[in-house]
Amino acid sequence: MSILTVQLGQCGNQIGFEVFDALFSDSYCSPGLCSKKENEAYQASCKERFFSEEGNGDLVARAVLVDMEPKVINQTLLKASQAGRWKYSQHACFCQKQGSGNNWAYGYSVHGPRHEESIMNLIQKEVEKCDSLSGFSIIMSMAGGTGSGLGTFITQKLQDQFPKSLKMNQVVWPYGTGEVVVQNYNSILTLSHLYRSSDALLVHDNDAIHKICEKRMNIRQISFSDINQVLAHQLGSMFQPTYSAEGSFHYRRSPLGDLMEILVPHPEFKMLGVRSIPQMSESSLAYSTFTWAGLLKHLRQMLISNAKMEEGINWHVRPPVSGLPTLGKTPCNKELHFNTSIANLVILRGKDVQSADLGGFKDPALYTSWLAPADAFNAWKTQRAFNKYEKSATLVSNSQFLVKPLDLIVGKAWNMFASKAYIHQYTKFGIEEEDFLDSFSLLEQVISSYCNL
Repeated sequence: MSILTVQLGQCGNQIGFEVFDALFSDSYCSPGLCSKKENEAYQASCKERFFSEEGNGDLVARAVLVDMEPKVINQTLLKASQAGRWKYSQHACFCQKQGSGNNWAYGYSVHGPRHEESIMNLIQKEVEKCDSLSGFSIIMSMAGGTGSGLGTFITQKLQDQFPKSLKMNQVVWPYGTGEVVVQNYNSILTLSHLYRSSDALLVHDNDAIHKICEKRMNIRQISFSDINQVLAHQLGSMFQPTYSAEGSFHYRRSPLGDLMEILVPHPEFKMLGVRSIPQMSESSLAYSTFTWAGLLKHLRQMLISNAKMEEGINWHVRPPVSGLPTLGKTPCNKELHFNTSIANLVILRGKDVQSADLGGFKDPALYTSWLAPADAFNAWKTQRAFNKYEKSATLVSNSQFLVKPLDLIVGKAWNMFASKAYIHQYTKFGIEEEDFLDSFSLLEQVISSYCNL
């Protein structure tokens, strides 16, 4: 089943390109350390999900590109054509001459209604090219104007027009130091509105990915392209084909549906995070060897201590002892040391994958009490290696990982709102103070629900 990607704004379009390029490179340029027949089945499954094929054999990304300024879309189309390995459809792009000025309200209330028909027609045409649609992957920033405001509006329209198709928003969390003075307003409006219309929000933290580039990839001058490549690696490792069942050699057909069924068991809990190991520079990879036991030990500790990468893991954090009160049950104003989960999915790719022992992820102490561990944990596997790593593991988690950053961003936005700072920039485009209050209320409820797991 196919996944249609909607790339919104500068951030969404730049990340989208890197994601498709990573998917293509892994499927068609990496030998995969397995048989020719298995490689061909893997390529066919990837193509069905992410690419359509023209009569001349060219692969075209299943994507719609949207921005309110033409520059980034033109650059993205050019990069894809220069690479010459796959391309975007020239007829699946929408751009205008005026941006959103980092104003969520302008993207949501002005650009959205004005261009709704044109954008939704493009999406409808791409949907019709899919034999079977699994759902939508919507890539957008949280802090800007077009990606966040227009992205939220388009997600709502997708929910109206395709209510039975799944929608996963890839949301890029802003740098803590700040890119835009009103980024906290834009962020709370984005998250609260998406919570009502999206099936899942997969959150990517700019600060965390920046650290991976610095500490793990050894990049001195870190560019947005470097950050987007790390993010694309994580998404590729999550969405590329895996076997449909233990011992099977058939690839699962509905990756988005299977993922949602596992990870979003309740509509009040739809915040997901992703971690992949190992991640390192190619020069380091040549001198490194990995065991499943070592990779999974690190990945489990990253989960329970809420570490974003292998470096700097707190090994002192331990699961709570059964029958004793846990730190996970403490009020939100106390620091959460142990990261309680609702559901986890571990995706393993590479050599001897059947020998990997996943027992550490089945410990009931890792999970909330209202979901049985058998339902809370799942594993997907394939013997085919991913992106030049002989063995690699990815964790997609619905847990308390976002409680602190979400509480922080809501607090900062509330402080600005209490002093009426910049409110006029939103009210002049139809976003009233009551809309802010509704957003605060919804997100405080989300924080409370995750705190009480």
